[in-house]
Amino acid sequence: MTRKKVGRQIGQSDIELVRFNEDSKYAKNLLLKPDKKYSNRMIWQDHKYQTNKFKIDLFRFLRDNIPLLHACIWTWSRLSSAPGRFEIIETNSQKNSDAAKHCLDILCESIHPYKYHRKAGLESFMPLLFNSLYTDGAFAGFLLVKPDASGVERFLPIDPAFIAVSGNRPDQEALVFQTEDGEKRIDGNDFYYLALDADINKGLGKSIMASIPFVAFVQQQLINDMQRTAHNAGYHRLHVKITPPEKMSGESDDAYVNRVNSYFDDTVSMIKSCDPEDNPVTWDNVNIDYVGPGHTRAVTNSWSMNHRAMIEEICAGTNLSPFMLGYNYGTTHNWAQFKYDLVMRQVVSVQRQAARFLEWIGNVELALRGFNCRCLYKFDNRLSYQAAESAEIERSNIDNLIKLYSAGLISKEVAQTKAGDLL
Repeated sequence: MTRKKVGRQIGQSDIELVRFNEDSKYAKNLLLKPDKKYSNRMIWQDHKYQTNKFKIDLFRFLRDNIPLLHACIWTWSRLSSAPGRFEIIETNSQKNSDAAKHCLDILCESIHPYKYHRKAGLESFMPLLFNSLYTDGAFAGFLLVKPDASGVERFLPIDPAFIAVSGNRPDQEALVFQTEDGEKRIDGNDFYYLALDADINKGLGKSIMASIPFVAFVQQQLINDMQRTAHNAGYHRLHVKITPPEKMSGESDDAYVNRVNSYFDDTVSMIKSCDPEDNPVTWDNVNIDYVGPGHTRAVTNSWSMNHRAMIEEICAGTNLSPFMLGYNYGTTHNWAQFKYDLVMRQVVSVQRQAARFLEWIGNVELALRGFNCRCLYKFDNRLSYQAAESAEIERSNIDNLIKLYSAGLISKEVAQTKAGDLL
């Protein structure tokens, strides 16, 4: 590992980057899968580290094996991975701003950590970030610069399951990465840790699934019981009852038995040869009934209501509504729109954290490139069906601004400033 001081001061923060030699032992400990002894086992480790490994392994298992939870994480990740763009601020000329914007556009095309993903840029990096953030409760890694310090090479994520807090006292606490060779401190300026819903305990973050493992277990147990019950009860079948004909006067026993057996075989053959659109025609000594579990509708409704209750509990635990996961419970359009707007407000709050992370990378890139400016990253969560509503709101804001200026309530300079904010 080699440290190199690059860049210059931007605002109130100094930029200090760490460039890792990927041939070094330390880098390999981070790049390779650590803790091989327990890599495929869920073991609760009670020692001085405050780690989330057991919980993260459990959340990943639930996400990958329960369709409902997979849909929850997929929905949150894709809603959060809205298109976005970098904007240049604090620049001294338009030419400098255009050149900096072009530099950041190139960065967006090469930021993906895995080089074997051809043409994978920021649009592929964002779902990876939010998937880890919602599932593991954290996203972390190192910013790698090019060997000649001419710009950012890529961002190298590491597994947050092996990140822990070391130290017994608050003034001694530090983030460490657990490996077979012991812990490695990872609190350098090249390291970035993004936590979801961090609390005042250790601040490592919590998964969005933190409150639902027990409910998910109950839901899966309910489905398993439903399958076993249905398999045991079976399905409706046809029960054909044939009343033997009476023995005719003077008919021998052998002739009677042969006649009854022949009639029976003919009836069975006729039933078997009936196509779905055909109807059996027999004498009145043949009766066709159904054999199967009784009160089917009541049993089905009971299973349906119980399963629906579990689905609603899981959706509540992940802050989603059933209709957003493909379940139709007769939700009205107004209620669906209200709930969607509520979810999008939560998405925006998480996107702000991701935007600060991307701005950190972008500002480092600009400093390494020698640009005297900074950048902001903005997500675009607008949808096409909201275009008419947005246009109406903008028109109303412009009309109100014109009325305020015409009435002399605001000056021309203030009106021009507010008009610029509306554009």
